Amino acid sequence: MMTPRATPAPNGVPFSGLPYGTGGRRIDAPAKVNLFLELLGKRADGFHELETLIVLVELADTLEIEPRADGELVLGCDEPTIPTGPTNLVWKAAAALRVRFAVTVGATIRLTKRIPHEAGLGGGSSDAASTIAALNAVWGLNRTAAELAPVAAEVGSDVAAFLYPPACWCTGRGEVVEPVPVGGSLHLVIAKPPPGLSTAAVYKTCSVPEIPASGAGMRTALGAGDVGAVAAGLHNRLQSPAFALQPAVKALYDALAATEPAGVLVSGSGSSVFAVARDAADAARIARAAMPPDCRLFVTRTRTTDRAATRP
Repeated sequence: MMTPRATPAPNGVPFSGLPYGTGGRRIDAPAKVNLFLELLGKRADGFHELETLIVLVELADTLEIEPRADGELVLGCDEPTIPTGPTNLVWKAAAALRVRFAVTVGATIRLTKRIPHEAGLGGGSSDAASTIAALNAVWGLNRTAAELAPVAAEVGSDVAAFLYPPACWCTGRGEVVEPVPVGGSLHLVIAKPPPGLSTAAVYKTCSVPEIPASGAGMRTALGAGDVGAVAAGLHNRLQSPAFALQPAVKALYDALAATEPAGVLVSGSGSSVFAVARDAADAARIARAAMPPDCRLFVTRTRTTDRAATRP
C-alpha cells in the first residue's frame, strides 16, 4: 500500500515547461495509460459515449518552442515518418489556439519523439496538449486550463485530458475532464509490438455492453494508492476488439501475463499492453522476462504531480 497523497486539481494556468531559447519553452509531453475504459453507447455524432480513467506516465516526448515574428507555424520532428504539416496534431493545436485567441505571431516547434505511434499511449494528443500549454506562455495568453480545454477538444477527443495531470476521469467522447487524486506511483512495464492499431478501426469493431462496468472502485483504488486493488480493477472494453484485429497484441498480452505481474491490460485502443508491477524491483523482473521479438519495452511509472518533469 502506497502512502495516500491527493494532488490538487490544476484549475489555474497549466504548467508550460521551462524557459528555452529566446522567449521560448521546452516541455515534456507524457504518455498515458487507461486503467479503466468503458463504452456507454453510440452518439449521434458518430463517436462513442465513454468513461475512462487516464493516468500519465514518465515516458514522454519533448517539445522545444520559440516565437516567430513572421506569423508562420514551422514544425520539425526527429522522426522522419511523422508528418510536420497541417495534419499533425501539434500543428493543428497551435493553429487552433492562434485562431481562438486572435494571435498574430507564429512559432517554431521542434518535436522529439519517444512515445510509439498507434500504440494507445496518447502520444499525438499529449504533444498537442503540451503545445497548447507551452504556447499559452510563449504567446503571453495566460489562460487557465478551463479556458484552454475547448481548444484541446477541438483538436482531439482526449487532448484536454493532458491539460489536467497527473490523472483524470474523462466522459463524453473523452473531452469532459475531471481531475482525480492519486495516492502514489504505479510501476509499469509497457510493451509495444511492431504492428500498430488504428483507433478508428478498433472502435468500429467494438460492442457496447448492455450493463456497463463501473469505474468507481478503480478511482478509489488509485486515490488510495492500492496497487492490488488497481490491478484487480483493470478494465478496457476495447481490449477484445484489439485482440481480434491484431493477433500480435494478444500474443504480447499473454507474454506479459505469463510473468505473473499484479495485472495486465491493453492501453486505450492498443497496440500497447502494460503490466502493473508490485514495485520497482518487480517491474525490472518483468522486463527481463522473455518477450515476443521486436517489441519495444518501457519500464516506467505513473506521475504523481501536476508538474511534468521537463528534460534539461
